Amino acid sequence: MLLLLCPWARHLTHVSPVSAYTAYSSSTTQTIHYNLSPDVPKREGRKLFFDTHAVVRLLENNGFRIEQAEVIVNVLVQMTSSNMDVIYSDMVTKVQQEIMLQRVMSQIAAVKKDMIILEKSEFSTLLAENEVKRLIILRIKYICVLQDIMNKLRSDNLLDMNLEKSRVKELVMFLQTAEHERHLTQTNMKIDTEVAGLKTMLESHKLDTIKYLAGSIFTCLTVVLGFYRIWM
Repeated sequence: MLLLLCPWARHLTHVSPVSAYTAYSSSTTQTIHYNLSPDVPKREGRKLFFDTHAVVRLLENNGFRIEQAEVIVNVLVQMTSSNMDVIYSDMVTKVQQEIMLQRVMSQIAAVKKDMIILEKSEFSTLLAENEVKRLIILRIKYICVLQDIMNKLRSDNLLDMNLEKSRVKELVMFLQTAEHERHLTQTNMKIDTEVAGLKTMLESHKLDTIKYLAGSIFTCLTVVLGFYRIWM
């Protein structure tokens, strides 16, 4: 058991107990006492099963003195403690694992909360941007509709204006034609009136001429009859 735990114990078997004790006494002046509970740094969850008393008895049975056996056992305990410190330095206990798990879960919850807040903020931002874009699109649609309505009204107004112009032209032409016809009618009426007046004047002149002729004839006849009576 000693050879398995400490490889250099093979060399200690060839050293005399007196020389080993002298070498140890030269390095320290402290009296070594047997300690059933050695000063090993204990960690939570670490258990060291090492029967130091049995090892000391085994060393005493193999020819070592009790001081040498205690030195060897202390060295073994320190080596085992150092090895366990190295091994357990990279290991965690169940409590530490649960604590770390709780920390990780709390961090995950915080990250989820931050992600939810960020998602909500981004979602609200996207909603605001979509609302702004929707309003812009509605404005563009309204502008397009208004432009179409204005173009339609403009075309209708142009058509109405052209129709009114054509109607006005036709009315002007009709009025001009009516005025011309009225002038023609008035002219014809004047001509007819003047012709009728001339005819009346001619008739009156004819009557006057006939009267003058009849008077002249009667006068001539009277004169002739007078001369005839005178001569008769």
